[in-house]
This record gives sequence, C-alpha cells and structure tokens, in this order.
Amino acid sequence: MKVLFFTKEFPPYVYGGAGVHVEYLADELKKLMHVEVRSFGDQDIHEDNLSITGFKGDHADFASADTQLKTVFNTLQTNLHMNASLIDADVVHCHTWYAQFAGIMAKLCYGKPLVITTHSLEPLRPWKREQLGRGYDASSWIEKTAIEMADAIIAVSEETKIDVLKHFNVAEDKIQVIYNGINLEQYQFTQETSTLEKFGIDTEKPYVLFVGRITRQKGIIHLVNAIKHIDADTQIVLCAGAPDTAEIAEEMKESVAAVKQTRDNIFWIEEMLPKEEIIQLYSHATVFCCPSIYEPFGIINIEAMACKTAVVASAVGGIKEVVIPNETGILIPVVQQNTAPFEPVDPKKFAKDLANGINKVVNDDALRAKMETAGRKRVEDFFDWKAIAQQTKNLYKSIL
Repeated sequence: MKVLFFTKEFPPYVYGGAGVHVEYLADELKKLMHVEVRSFGDQDIHEDNLSITGFKGDHADFASADTQLKTVFNTLQTNLHMNASLIDADVVHCHTWYAQFAGIMAKLCYGKPLVITTHSLEPLRPWKREQLGRGYDASSWIEKTAIEMADAIIAVSEETKIDVLKHFNVAEDKIQVIYNGINLEQYQFTQETSTLEKFGIDTEKPYVLFVGRITRQKGIIHLVNAIKHIDADTQIVLCAGAPDTAEIAEEMKESVAAVKQTRDNIFWIEEMLPKEEIIQLYSHATVFCCPSIYEPFGIINIEAMACKTAVVASAVGGIKEVVIPNETGILIPVVQQNTAPFEPVDPKKFAKDLANGINKVVNDDALRAKMETAGRKRVEDFFDWKAIAQQTKNLYKSIL
C-alpha cells in the first residue's frame, strides 16, 4: 500500500499542531507502507519508504492582488502544482484546508480515494477573517467541499466528530475518531536546563509556561490578562510566535508591555524553538497553561504531560478528552458566546479563573506531584503513535 500526504507543513517548516501530527504520523506509517509527502516548501528527501517533495506557488503572479487574498491564491496555485506530477498512491490523505484543494483535484483527476483529517474546522475559526478577509469564504468552501466528498474523515477527538456532523453534510459512518499522538521516547522529562539559562529563567523559582502561536484560537491574550492575578513569585514564560495578523501581534506586544510594568519576571520568547529546547521548557515548568478558546485536540497538552508537567487548560473541544480534571491537570470552565467569535462571555472572569488554577497547582506540591505522574502515564496509555499509525492503516484498507 502507498499513501500520499498533502500538507502545508512539514519539517523544517512546522508552526502548529497539524505539522507536528503529519511529521510523526508519516514517520510511523513508513514502517507499515510507502509514504509520499507533497508539502509547501523546498524539501527534497527520498528514503526507502518515505519521500518528501516541496512545492511553491509564485507570489509574483499575484503582485497586484489584495494583500489578504495573496495567501489564498498562492495556496491554490501550490495545490495545483502538487497535482502536476503523476499520482500513483492508493490513497490520498489531506491535512488542513491549505492542502485540501490538492486532495479535491487528486480525487477528481486521478480517481484516488480521499481521506481528510480534521485538525480544525473553519466554521469554528471566524477570526481567520482577520487574516484572510474574503479569502475566509474561499477557505471555508474548500474545506466544506473536501470534507463532503471525502471517502473517510478522521476526527482528532469525539468533540470534533460532533462538530463535523453539525456543520457538514456527511454520513456518520464515514467519520472515525483517531487521536493525535506523541513520540514517547523524544518527549520525556530532561534534567538539561541550558535553554532556561539562555533566556535568563530562574531554575530555582516556579514558572508557568505557554507554547503556541499568537492567534485568537490559542487564547494567549487571556493568559496575559491573567498574569496580574498570578502569584508574584511565579515566573511567566511565553513561548509564542507566528502571529496571525499584524493587529494581533501589536495587541500582544501592548498587553505584555503593560503587565511588565508591574513585574519583571515575564519572559517572552518570540522565536520558534527546536524540539530539544521546548522539551527543556516543558520539563522544568511548574505548570503548563493552555488557554485556548477552540482546540479540536490540543497536542501541546500531551507534550507537556509527557514531560511530567501538570496542566491548567480551558475546558473546550478535545482538551476535555486529553486532560483528566484533578488527575492530570485542572480544567477551567469557560462560558463562550454562542456565535462567532466564540470568545468568553466574561473574559475577566476567565482570566482570573486561569490564574487561580495556576496558583493552586504551583502552591500544592502533593497535588502537582500526583498530576505529573498521572499525566505521563495517560500519554503512555492512550497517545502512542505506533497504535495511531495502525488505526490509520486500517482506515485506509477499509476504503480500498
């Protein structure tokens, strides 16, 4: 059997959870079948059972286009380039809307069975209009078309399956829940502290860690607003970059600058760090915070748990299937608006509740120790890529 992945992200160009997913799933699936990856970029790697080829659109073709639409036009052009070479795979598997038009064309032009993994859903990400303008209508159409014509859909959580059924016209028996996973050998506690020392983080004092993109979805502004309620001795480490828009980048900059006037133990790391350094930050964090307002799965939480770090996270989406309340972490309830943009109805209360959860974990050594052990065990029991790759192979076989 041979599978072809269409994806926007693949190493060395990974900035989100979908890219992490594709990287590790491909690495595990290559032990079971031949895997070809066609990605955005300039990759050119050919191993025994894994080949990766990068494709680029030509921005010069859209020099006179509206700034927000250039991304959409370049995406569609890149997707067409991905189809220009013969497709000889048995199954085509797409990841995120950025690559779904390539899957649509592969099914129509080559007759290949199409699998879609729903890492996130455009109807639940209305803030993307800030980034794409009317291009958000195009991305939404692409996603809807791909999902509704797919032969099989992988939902990364039970909550995501419910969302797919709610927003798209698909038969329930086409959807299978297969969780995201983690490389357990790579993501584990390390004693190494060179990254902390590089950024001036005090290894003798507690710190709360955030890892993620600067986007409405990840809720980082709510964590920044919570800082004034977090114990003064607790350091704040924000490993946050790749802002969606210039506007949210400026909002983040102003919010952090304002809170820095009241305390000097805030560390904002804007660069995308290599895994080895992120693992150090996870390992030595007293608590990891995931304040997302939308999260189909939340792979960052299992990364933290694998490194034996307690989690404080918003009780939304797939996070509720990952973090076990008062066992591997604390879930913070959030009453959200019923319509877009799904922000908390009371953002001040949500920020304060996040801070209270963080303070509770930091100040209760026994509770934190229990969560650290239970978190690692849960990841080992439920989120191993080996099992996930086998489930994915079985899904491919079921549609051939």
